[in-house]
Amino acid sequence: MQPAANRVPDEHRVWTTEQLGQRWNVSTKTITRWRSQGLIGQYYVIDGRRRLGFPQREVERFLRENSERVRRGSQFSQLSERQRLAVVAEAKALAAAGGQPAEILKRLAGNVGRNVETIRYIVKQHDRDNPGRGVFDVAEGPEAEQARREIYRRFRRGESAESLARRFCHTPASLRRLMVRMRHEEIQALPLDFIANEQFERAVSASDEQAILGPAPTARPHRAGVRTPEGLPPYLAGLYAIPLLNAEQERHLFRKMNYLKFKAAALRDMLGPERPSAVVMDRIEHLHNDAVNTKNEIVQANLRLVVSIAKRYAQSPGHLFELISDGNISLMQAAEKFDFARGNKFSTYASWAVMKNFARSIPREYKQHDRFRTSTDEMFSATEDRRNNPYEKESAQATLEADVEGILECLDPREQKIISCRFGLGDQKQPLTLKQIGAVMGVTKERVRQVEGRAMAKLRAAAEQRRIDLPEVA
Repeated sequence: MQPAANRVPDEHRVWTTEQLGQRWNVSTKTITRWRSQGLIGQYYVIDGRRRLGFPQREVERFLRENSERVRRGSQFSQLSERQRLAVVAEAKALAAAGGQPAEILKRLAGNVGRNVETIRYIVKQHDRDNPGRGVFDVAEGPEAEQARREIYRRFRRGESAESLARRFCHTPASLRRLMVRMRHEEIQALPLDFIANEQFERAVSASDEQAILGPAPTARPHRAGVRTPEGLPPYLAGLYAIPLLNAEQERHLFRKMNYLKFKAAALRDMLGPERPSAVVMDRIEHLHNDAVNTKNEIVQANLRLVVSIAKRYAQSPGHLFELISDGNISLMQAAEKFDFARGNKFSTYASWAVMKNFARSIPREYKQHDRFRTSTDEMFSATEDRRNNPYEKESAQATLEADVEGILECLDPREQKIISCRFGLGDQKQPLTLKQIGAVMGVTKERVRQVEGRAMAKLRAAAEQRRIDLPEVA
């Protein structure tokens, strides 16, 4: 059959793929793809060759039924390299946030005004050119963990699942599943260590539990005119307005705090990773919050203890605040470890913990200053200006940093990164918590703790071998 348009009427014309592509200003690949979407063609012998052709009546029918599709196709132009890179970058960001591949492709197609197949082709081409670094490979890396935590933070602050699903290319169902998984991980990381007591196992009846979780015993009237030490700023002086706990109140609060964590830990042990119960997770969080509030009651009633101890050691007003801040941490740690069942006073145990910490930290400060003092007399009669001399501090810090940098070479790259992040060394200006480091490196907090312990052992051995004085790390 001869398709020449000038020799046959239009209604009998047959268009080749190339001719139809030129007519509609689309590629031959697009014409081929449209065959699966209703454009009917068949094979003809054209110019002595068997070729695919499209009858005029089928072309007109497809155009009537798909005018908008043809219009968009005729406006298609090849994406620039910058546009393609932008598509890949956005796809990676959405994939890191856990977005569903189909939803991501649909979103990007709408953003750049292309069909989904075009975006899919760009992604596949990138993955083929970058083996092991594909667009959707980032869904399991540390960036993905950070993105998921950002979604979870927004969700916990009240943003709806539907809004987050649209923003991060999830389906509402997949977004909710992700939030449940993130909440389960958060609950697994709650600090629920407690001091065991035989009363906890026996507290099975409502009356026994009520005795533990009920209000604290009524305190005796607080004595008026409690003497406040002179020279304290208003914030610290206000601590003396908080009444101290009597022995009965103290035992009650410690028992309550540990029992709340005991119950929360028992519920967490029963919480399965597959479809964890929202009701159980609500209960665990409620118990943990109550335990934290109870601990705060204990700590607040004993804050003045830290002030009284710090005043004995402080060399200046600025030094006093540093010691109080350090001592408050020791007080909170002591509250976690105190066993009320032994019958001791918490103030005795806490005083020992605070003073032990001061005994460890204060000589360390003096050791740094002593490197630049020339005699014993200067050590005991140094003025405040000499203790705060910035040149001495800078020199001591520079020496210490050089020593540390030298022994860090004994660690492998992962250990070096964890130690640098943990203690704010090198480019890491601010120390990070174990949980933050785990999020950056894509491992659990406990794994970071294990690697840190192994690395610190290596550093101590290296420091002893080179006779370097390192600050003690708790």
